[in-house]
Amino acid sequence: MATSLPASAPKTAFAVPVLESVKRNKSERRVTLPEVLAALVEDGFIPQLESDRALKDWRTAPSDAHPLMIVSLSKLKSLKAPLRNLDVERLTEWMAGRVELPYFHIDPLKIDMRAVTDVMSSDYASRRNILPVEVRGKDVVIATSEPFMSAWQRELGDMLKFNIKVVIANPQDIARYVGEFYNLARSVKRAEKSEGGAGRINDFEQLVELGKAGRTLDANDHHIVTLVDWLWQYAFDQRASDIHVEPRRDVAIVRFRIDGVLHQVYQVPATVAVAMTSRIKILGRMDVVEKRRPQDGRIKTRMPDGQEIELRLSTLPTAHGEKLVMRIFDPDVLIRDFSELGFSPEDYEKWQGLIGNPGGIVLVTGPTGSGKTTTLYSTLKQLATPEVNICTIEDPIEMIEGSLNQMQVQPQIDLGFAAGVRALMRQDPDIIMIGEIRDLETAEMAIQSALTGHLVLSTLHTNDAPAAIARLLDLGAPAYLLTSTLLGVMAQRLVRTLCSHCKEKVPFDDPVQVKIWHETVSPWKGDAPTHVYKPIGCLECRNTGYMGRIGIYEILLMTPELKKLITDRTDLGAARAEAYRSGMKPLRVSGAMKVAQGITTLEEVLRVAPAA
Repeated sequence: MATSLPASAPKTAFAVPVLESVKRNKSERRVTLPEVLAALVEDGFIPQLESDRALKDWRTAPSDAHPLMIVSLSKLKSLKAPLRNLDVERLTEWMAGRVELPYFHIDPLKIDMRAVTDVMSSDYASRRNILPVEVRGKDVVIATSEPFMSAWQRELGDMLKFNIKVVIANPQDIARYVGEFYNLARSVKRAEKSEGGAGRINDFEQLVELGKAGRTLDANDHHIVTLVDWLWQYAFDQRASDIHVEPRRDVAIVRFRIDGVLHQVYQVPATVAVAMTSRIKILGRMDVVEKRRPQDGRIKTRMPDGQEIELRLSTLPTAHGEKLVMRIFDPDVLIRDFSELGFSPEDYEKWQGLIGNPGGIVLVTGPTGSGKTTTLYSTLKQLATPEVNICTIEDPIEMIEGSLNQMQVQPQIDLGFAAGVRALMRQDPDIIMIGEIRDLETAEMAIQSALTGHLVLSTLHTNDAPAAIARLLDLGAPAYLLTSTLLGVMAQRLVRTLCSHCKEKVPFDDPVQVKIWHETVSPWKGDAPTHVYKPIGCLECRNTGYMGRIGIYEILLMTPELKKLITDRTDLGAARAEAYRSGMKPLRVSGAMKVAQGITTLEEVLRVAPAA
């Protein structure tokens, strides 16, 4: 069966506006299912028998269904590597090669939605099944899934002052993002029409604008509600852990943190951002009027599939207005196994030994965003049996868990950590979790709680585990009480994990890399692995080579030998050396073990873990 799709050829930087095949045919037409199946047979992707079966099964397919979508739904297994079902993305890339046009994967995080939606109207894009994806200088890149439809190129060429560059993209993505991009742009523009100068009263650099007439944008405006809903849904879909709304002089930048790395998503007018922030503050039961001081709040959202996701809100007054950060908490984090968190069998055994004590202090250390909250909540969930009373005091409560008695710090009524612990002591607790030890008073209350037979879990902000001892001594905690109550300290970091879809096994024989390996595991000795995995990049991981994060850990146990070194003038170096002799593996050693297991890379470990 002959096909009208041209034979494969090397992809050019950009194809000419009108395809040669279209010139030959003299008329426009859509790609058909028979020619796609025939071309797949010709290229050796599927046997003729499978092609005939698919053609028979889909003879009554809807006329507006794209052939690539139909083929992907048939779940035809490729005869060429990789030997898996032909999904629509792989089929799109194949078709791009057949028609000699560049293949383009639409990643919404890398597209300037404001710029591309100004190129043409949403009606025109929908009618022609095309989507602008990039504007650079005098060139506009437009994605299509119908390479034999070219009339729109001539129409746009007459109207626009751009050079049109055509690329082939996933038809499903084009249909989806035409709706999302233009709906978002429409909501922003309509909201902007209602803007007023009064909305920027807290902007230090805009005080000269106060004389301008206008009204403040309403936080309950329909378009603002739409924007906020889109923002949250989009963040959940993209696996973001944090949402940043950062005001600038004329615009506000929206950024997502994904796998520990920030990605700019969108820019909204400053007044629209003010209204969005007000909307979120209302939902988070925060003081909307107060914009001069930081505030905290929380929101629980429900996904269309019924899943509940919590957001912790934090505002910060800046020169251009309130900066808003929303931390996204996955409720499933409370039921994650310790091995999923990154604990090795040895780490797990040590940690279980620490939290199994009836009384004493156990500390978790690390910078903000290192996974301390996840570790503590997973631990408390394990310890929360009907036989024990677990009370927490947090600032703020990160995740609400029904099996815990949780209290939030409220400085405005003088309810700090120390006062909170004092109150909890009268609640007959077995286990107490203190959000953070920040001052001497809180440290003393934690020590007193441990001395009276309670297990106390808390956090400190230090670089490594031994530094926690020095930090407590600096706060003024007596050394003799620390040696009596402190059971152990665990430091942790989060490293990005290699994408399982694209990571590649390579020999580890470069002398420079081997030298770095031995420096990384020092003072421990260990042979370098013969092979490691390197990040490649694919569509699943947005070409980063990484997907997800996992913890690396450093666990210090208070041995009798170490306790002897703890004095008011403790030598931190000597204490660290003794901890190593007692079996404590530094963070970088824990990371190196995960490199050898093919979980992450040496570069990633060196990026996040301090030197031993």
